[in-house]
Amino acid sequence: MNQYPLWKNLLILLVVVVGFVYALPNIYGEDPAIQVSPLRGAVVNEETQARIDGILRDAGLSYRSLVLADKRLTIRFADPADQLKARDVLNETLGEEYVVALTLLPATPSWLAAINAAPMYLGLDLRGGVHFLMEVDMETAIRQAEERYVDDIRSLLRKERIRYLAIGRMQGGGIEIRLRDAEARERANELIRREYRSLLRREVDRDGAYYLQVFLSDQEIRETKKFALQQNIITLRKRVNELGVAEPVIQQQGDNRIVVQLPGVQDPARAKEILGATATLEFRMADETADVDEALAGRVPPGLRLYRQRDGQPILLKKRIIVTGDQIIDAASGIDQQSGSPAVFITLDSKGARKMGETTKENLGKPMAVVFIETKPQTRIVDGKKIKTTRTIQEVINVATIRDHFSKRFQITGLSSTEEARNLALLLRAGALAAPIEIVEERTVGPSLGKENIDQGFRSVIIGFALVLAFMAFWYRAFGMVANLALALNLVLIVSLLSMLQATLTLPGIAGIVLTVGMAVDANVLIFERIREELRNGNSPQASIQAGYSKALSTIADANITTLIAAVVLYSFGTGPIKGFAVTLSLGIITSMFTAIMGTRAVVNLMYGGRRLKKLSI
Repeated sequence: MNQYPLWKNLLILLVVVVGFVYALPNIYGEDPAIQVSPLRGAVVNEETQARIDGILRDAGLSYRSLVLADKRLTIRFADPADQLKARDVLNETLGEEYVVALTLLPATPSWLAAINAAPMYLGLDLRGGVHFLMEVDMETAIRQAEERYVDDIRSLLRKERIRYLAIGRMQGGGIEIRLRDAEARERANELIRREYRSLLRREVDRDGAYYLQVFLSDQEIRETKKFALQQNIITLRKRVNELGVAEPVIQQQGDNRIVVQLPGVQDPARAKEILGATATLEFRMADETADVDEALAGRVPPGLRLYRQRDGQPILLKKRIIVTGDQIIDAASGIDQQSGSPAVFITLDSKGARKMGETTKENLGKPMAVVFIETKPQTRIVDGKKIKTTRTIQEVINVATIRDHFSKRFQITGLSSTEEARNLALLLRAGALAAPIEIVEERTVGPSLGKENIDQGFRSVIIGFALVLAFMAFWYRAFGMVANLALALNLVLIVSLLSMLQATLTLPGIAGIVLTVGMAVDANVLIFERIREELRNGNSPQASIQAGYSKALSTIADANITTLIAAVVLYSFGTGPIKGFAVTLSLGIITSMFTAIMGTRAVVNLMYGGRRLKKLSI
C-alpha cells in the first residue's frame, strides 16, 4: 500500500534532474562584454576579428573571448573597467562604420550552452539598463500626410488636364488649390470627391481668384496619428533587435508616447543614436539637359536639386519625388541575374506601385536615380553644453535608364557589396520613422542598483523560505521536513521554467515568488491535516496516508485553479510589472501542484510505503 510504480518514480526523478540542470546557468552570473556590429556598407568577418584583436593587444587590454557569430563580434571581459576602456579605444579606431555597444552576457559554461540551457532574463530594475520615454511629433505626421496629398492631387489634376495656378499647404493646416476659373474649380472639386472620399473640401473666392481648400477629416487625422505611433513602435522594435538586447520593452503610453526599456544596455548615448537613426530611399528622375557646372556655382535651375553620387560626381535630380521609402512594404537582398552584382529587390504598396507604373510608362529611355537618405541624431558639446542636432546623409546610389514599364516589384543595383545590399534591405524593412520622435525622459539604472535590488529580493525569498521551513518542521515533524524538501524543489523548478521559457524576472516577479513560497505549502497543510483527522478517527497509518492524499486532492485543485485563473487574467490585461508578477505566480502554482502532491507523495511512499506502522511523525 502507498507505493508508486517504478515509471512514476522515474518520471519524478527525471523532472527533478532536468529542473536542476536548467536552473544551473543562473548561478554563473554575467560577463561585461562589447558587441561590434556593422553599419551600412561595413563587414564584420575574420579580418575584422584579427584587426580588433590587434587593437586590444596594442592597448594592453586583455579579454576572455573574442567570438564571431551572426555577423557580429562579441568580446567578453573579466573586469568592467577593461570593458569601458575597450569601448573607448574601439570607438576611436573603428570609426562610424561600426556600432560598438556595451552589454552584459551570461557566463554559462559551454556544456550547458550546448543543451540550450541559459539563465532567465532580468528586467531593467534588476539588471540595470536604460529607460526612454519618447514623444511622437504628431504635427509633423499630419504635415507629412498633407504633403503626400499635395503630390497626389497635383499628379491627378495634371492627368485629368485640369489647369491650376498654384497648389500647396496652408499655414494653419490643409491644402489650398488656386484655379483659373469657377468651371475648373468645379471639375477639381468633383474629381477629388470621387478619388479621395475621406477628404473634406471647401470652395473659397478671395481677391477675385478661385480657390479650393482640402482638409483631412477628423477620422483620417486620428488614423494618421495612430499609424504614426504604431509604425514608430514597429521601427523601434526592429532597431532594438539590431542592438541585440534581450527581452526589451517597447510599448505605447497614451496617445503620442512610446516607452522603451533596454535591460543590460550600459551606453544610453549609443542606444539613442541607433534608435533615432532612420534609413530610407527616394526615387527621382534625373535631368540630363541642365548644366551641372552652373549648379555647382550656386545657380541650380528651378525644379531641380543638386546631389552627389558615391564617387563624388555631382548630378541634378528633379525635386518631384516618385516614390519614398515609407511606400516600400518589403525589401530583400540578392544578386542581379544579368550583371551578377549585388541588388535589393523592392516591393511597393498599391499607391507607390501606381505612381511608379505611371512614371516608368511616361519616361521610357530616361534615367531614374535612387537616393539613399540616412538621418542620425547627434549630441555635441558646445561651450560645455549639450546641443542636440541631426546629421543627414544623402547620396545617389544608383542611376539607371528606364528600359521597361514596371510598378510594384523591381530591383536596384549600384551597391558596393552583398553585405551592403543585405544591410540596406534590413534598414528598409525596418522602415523610416513615420514621424520624428523626441526623448522627453531618460533614466539609467546602473548595474550596482540592479544588484542591490537582486540582493534585497533574494533576501526576502530566503527569509520567507526559512520561516516557512521552521514552521512546517515544528508543526508537522517528519512530514513537515518532506514538505520543506518539496518547497525547495518548487523554487528550483520555478527558476528552471523561467530560464527555459526565457521569461523576464522583475521585482514584482520576485514578489510573486515570495507569495508562491507561502502558498506552496497550503496543499501540504490540507493533506497533512486530513491525515491527522483520519488518524483521530481510528484509521491505520497507511489508510490515513492514502485517504489524506486522495480526499484533499479536489480541494487543492479547486483552490489552485481559481488562483491560476486570476493570474492568467492579470497577465492578459496587465502591462509591465503586473505581467511579471502574473508569470511567476502562474509558474509557481503549476510547480507547487506537482511538488506538493506528486513530489511529497513519492517521498512519503519511500519512507512509509509497504511497511507495518503503528504511528506517524505528523
